[in-house]
Amino acid sequence: MSKTYNALEQAQAQFDQAAEKIELDEATRQLLRQPMREYHFSIPVHMDDGSVKIFRGYRVQHNDARGPAKGGIRFHPLETVDTIRALAMWMTWKCAVVDIPLGGGKGGIICDPHDMSDREQEQLCRGWVRQIARNVGPCIDVPAPDVMTNAKHMLWMLDEYETIHGGRYPGFITGKPVGMGGSLGRTEATGFGVIYVLREALKELNMRIENTTASIQGFGNVAQHAAKLYQSLGGKVTAISCWDNTEKTAYTFRKKDGLDYNALVSITDSFGRIDKEKAIGLGYEVLPGDAWIEQDVDVLIPAALENQISGDNVHKISKQVKIVAEGANGPTSTDADKVLAQRGIFVIPDFLANAGGVTCSYFEQVQSNTNHYWEKDEVIQKLDARMTAAFKAVVDLAKDKKLHMREAAYIIAINRVVRAVKSRGWV
Repeated sequence: MSKTYNALEQAQAQFDQAAEKIELDEATRQLLRQPMREYHFSIPVHMDDGSVKIFRGYRVQHNDARGPAKGGIRFHPLETVDTIRALAMWMTWKCAVVDIPLGGGKGGIICDPHDMSDREQEQLCRGWVRQIARNVGPCIDVPAPDVMTNAKHMLWMLDEYETIHGGRYPGFITGKPVGMGGSLGRTEATGFGVIYVLREALKELNMRIENTTASIQGFGNVAQHAAKLYQSLGGKVTAISCWDNTEKTAYTFRKKDGLDYNALVSITDSFGRIDKEKAIGLGYEVLPGDAWIEQDVDVLIPAALENQISGDNVHKISKQVKIVAEGANGPTSTDADKVLAQRGIFVIPDFLANAGGVTCSYFEQVQSNTNHYWEKDEVIQKLDARMTAAFKAVVDLAKDKKLHMREAAYIIAINRVVRAVKSRGWV
């Protein structure tokens, strides 16, 4: 690893370790270490001030042997193509570990939606689709929301795609608004999925959820719904860390007797920023942004961005912590992973823990393509069953072969993709 964090290097290092364990042949390794194809393009947008600004957009399709590529589109000012390549790769393993018939893809635009009007964001969404319309679609590559994108952006993209192709293709994109081809339960899916596998992990460790406490990094969609379900099952969240875009720094909000979920959501904006002054008024302690990792809790849930548990801060994790449930993609660096393993902390790896989102996106795709929509209870029930089955398969392999959870999850996922690649005669 270079000193500067690179998500692709981390994704490849994790893959290499698993490939070594299953003695994967060299040709298949080379095929799966890199994306099968990727697209880079420029998107001109007429801004509200009369200027024209050029944005860089990307779409990476890592592997589609098991089905159409699937993956979100993120808006971020510091986005890099290597991060998108890594995320596309992780999506391949994520779809495989929960055994849904999709491959891995990812997209992004280098921009900061905080500084853009709705009209400018709409032009950006439509411009992205215009550049890639021939290379995505219900049977090729199905995008979805990701960091700083939402249902509104997905509907603009769908509308542009349908305008170009002259028809109705609701299965082109997921994360759409309910009533416009979206699925009930999709908003909660990723956060709920994290808690379903956490619930199963606690059973493995003979711990009762109502006797546990958690600290969460992030307060966006994933973290909010994880906190909500965790507390409704009896757990207590004592600390939440989130980014303050106004002050360009992060803060940790702590309440040792447990946070009031509804009160906290009521003072949170659409980007997951908690109002500091109002939080103080509600009795919260305001600590530095990285204090979330130092809390004396049973469970840590990193649910923000990549590389948040690293060699620099992993030693700050309390001796009380028993489980790390990775709600974010790639939150733990490879050197930190080794320390967690040495300490016997049970890690639920990202592409298993946060696979609830893509699982429900798959449900949405099925509903859109058949034009038949399910009740919310049915969606949540199917999600719980799928996440629980995936967790049990990984934990059983881990116990049987004396592996760490990340290794076991990789071996299951890679073997499924390898079977598809070889059955198709690609290698």
